[in-house]
Amino acid sequence: MYKFFLTVLLFIVSTQVQAFDAAAGKVTGKVMDAVSKQPIEYATITVLNKSTKNVVNGTITDGTGSFVIKGLAPGNYIFKIQSLGYQEYTINTVSVQKNASINLPVIALVKQENVLQGVTVTAKKPLVENKIDKMVFNAEKDLTSQSGVATDLLKKVPMVSVDVDGNVQLAGSSSIQFLINGRPSTAFGNNIADVLQAIPASQIKSIEVITNPGAKYDASGLGGIINIILKDNHAKGINGNLSLTAGTLLQNGSFNLTARKKNFGINAFVSGGARLRSTTSNTVDRASIDTLNKTNVALLQSGTSRFTRHGMQSGIGFDWTLDSMNNISGGVNYNLFGYAGSGFVNQTQTTTDIMNGGNVLSDIASFSNSNGGFHFHNIDANLNYKKTFAKPDQELDISLNSSFGHNHGYSNSEQFLVPSDSKFFGTQNDNPGTNNVHVLTVDYTQPITSKIKFGTGGRVTLTDINSTASILSLNNNTGNYYFDSTQSNHLNYHQQVYAVYSELSFPVGTLFDAKVGGRYERTEINDYYSNAISQVKTPGYNTFVPSVYFIRKLTGNSTLKISYSKRIERPSYQDLNPFVNTSDPKNISTGNPYLQPQIGNRYELSYNKQINNIGSFMVAAFYRTSNHDIQPYVVFYPDYTVGDSVFTNVSVSTRQNIGLEKNIGINLFSSIDVSNALNLRTNMFFYERNTINALDPGYNSNSFNYHINLNASYQFKHDVAAEVFGNFRSARNEVQGRYPSFTTYSFAVRKQFWNKKGSLALTAVNVFSQYLDQRTVLTGPNFTTNNLRQIPFRSIGLNFTWKFGKLEFKKDDNTKPDSGGNGLDNG
Repeated sequence: MYKFFLTVLLFIVSTQVQAFDAAAGKVTGKVMDAVSKQPIEYATITVLNKSTKNVVNGTITDGTGSFVIKGLAPGNYIFKIQSLGYQEYTINTVSVQKNASINLPVIALVKQENVLQGVTVTAKKPLVENKIDKMVFNAEKDLTSQSGVATDLLKKVPMVSVDVDGNVQLAGSSSIQFLINGRPSTAFGNNIADVLQAIPASQIKSIEVITNPGAKYDASGLGGIINIILKDNHAKGINGNLSLTAGTLLQNGSFNLTARKKNFGINAFVSGGARLRSTTSNTVDRASIDTLNKTNVALLQSGTSRFTRHGMQSGIGFDWTLDSMNNISGGVNYNLFGYAGSGFVNQTQTTTDIMNGGNVLSDIASFSNSNGGFHFHNIDANLNYKKTFAKPDQELDISLNSSFGHNHGYSNSEQFLVPSDSKFFGTQNDNPGTNNVHVLTVDYTQPITSKIKFGTGGRVTLTDINSTASILSLNNNTGNYYFDSTQSNHLNYHQQVYAVYSELSFPVGTLFDAKVGGRYERTEINDYYSNAISQVKTPGYNTFVPSVYFIRKLTGNSTLKISYSKRIERPSYQDLNPFVNTSDPKNISTGNPYLQPQIGNRYELSYNKQINNIGSFMVAAFYRTSNHDIQPYVVFYPDYTVGDSVFTNVSVSTRQNIGLEKNIGINLFSSIDVSNALNLRTNMFFYERNTINALDPGYNSNSFNYHINLNASYQFKHDVAAEVFGNFRSARNEVQGRYPSFTTYSFAVRKQFWNKKGSLALTAVNVFSQYLDQRTVLTGPNFTTNNLRQIPFRSIGLNFTWKFGKLEFKKDDNTKPDSGGNGLDNG
């Protein structure tokens, strides 16, 4: 099916491409030094449409100073010629006729006087850029996160909040599609929090946030898309940077190297991080009612756990400009993430009689030891082809991304009665698996007029997952472990998603610019769970995802935007896997193979104003609904059977389609330059959440949630800067309870040296308290659970950064608007 679809799509696109190439013209020329008469290599030729001033083409000169520009449509053009150390040369009018071949006179460039060598000159970028369908957080400008990890940066991004464990929410939703450099990875299919905490902040160039993705984007992720852009360098020659951080809690480092000559560039990087071994204390107090036996059961667990986390990323990529209209790029990355921990718990369980005045029927004391871990490694490979045309904004993109992942989880647990010290429970779990994803994408954009643009394309996503859980259980009679076939599990999960889309950008008179689109996705699933009660074929389903954007440019450098998009969240294989984790026999977790996908609708109204020489202000209001909303759900059982084993007084946690969730909220962001040295910024997010519980009618939830952060930075002199950041997140309410609030704060100071190529930064996080206290309260039919965790959070780190290589003068391209001619950005 998908092969036929791709064949037809590529045929249509190639036919259109050939039609638009038929009448193209060609311009040749040569650039030389005005005095020495020697050819100038690597001179940049930029071609602009004379009427719209849009950049339509460009190239660089070869070793003889010559250049060729092909594929120019009939019309008038401006040619700009630039080279390091020379004055810019402009040809105001070059008229190109149909099928014409024009040879320009020799272009002689005049040297500039007093040119500084080895310096990069760029225009100042704002910290946050607000575009038609996304926000861009320029992470390189942030100071307090320099020695941290990706989650430290995400705390500062508008619409984004991060809890103390590194779990991320976007506009109040944890259903997020994460990308790295615009591409998916199997790494995010496992533990997203661990992956994000293993990426050094020094490796990140920017973070793109797309709350209402257009039809061009994949439909998954109710909250939207977060795209992490890693650092790169397009300067000629050999360039690189090194970053090393030593800290009391976190250590990380990164190294980037780029080599570019003429039209070919290659880049390589390696980065990694580790969270040093630390101890977390944990207390659980659960009160439950056994309505059948008329008893109350009080369970108290108290213990500590020690864990460590590590991660590493490496990769090599290339970028090859075949000519002025054709580019090929690609790369291969290797990623490795994991964690390991161990701990012990002291436990008492007291059972009292409801009917006879609370008489104590039993009082059992025990303690348990446990250890476990998870390791994941994968290879990501990508190959991309991009073709541009003489007509502005006409382009074809074809990309193939493959990710091959291997994971291995393990856990061991044993329990002993007190004071006899006799072992009465033990389990050992070994869980290897594979996760492979292949994505083929074709996108084509065709400008109909200078202000109307049509886009179309398609995508095929193939996901194959295999996982085996081998469980050994303790035989209380012999003291030996045996293979427990009733708890062991094997799964095969295969998912295919076929998608096509189209979108149209156009002005509506002089009122506003619009972009409307639709995306159709077909999902096919073939899955097998060895210990499911019955193998039920998951039916395929169709999803139509519309999106609408309206933007109006107002006076005073401000914009108003209204947008809508529909989204889908397919349950992950971890959510579906019915494997029962009994490592803590009083708190069991399992998957749910009968989960349905969530369907979300999101509406947004936003206003953005850029205040010249002062700063910027943005406000965004949203309303989102989520049907078949998936949330963690806990059910209390007096007796729970798993295979041949019966567990008593147990809470079972799984993922369920709760019902309907509604969210309405507002985000405020501002950045103000109080003076040339002092900058203040704030990010505030408030939303009301209403959950209608279809599983347990009457246990609905209404809550008000918010998070606020403040940031101040001061440039003492040209090479010393300081920054302070404070962040507060309110308690988060789900359908069954209240998850804790928390406060973090950090200080940083940075000293630059070696002509600003080197720097040292000292960062301190929560220096006045070693732990964060996290209290959780969960309530359901016949039980209430109070949980307190004390998480080590205080951290002091020292970061060293060094940039090396020959750097060049570089100008921001102010001639090419974000709009592509009509104020709309295709992302």
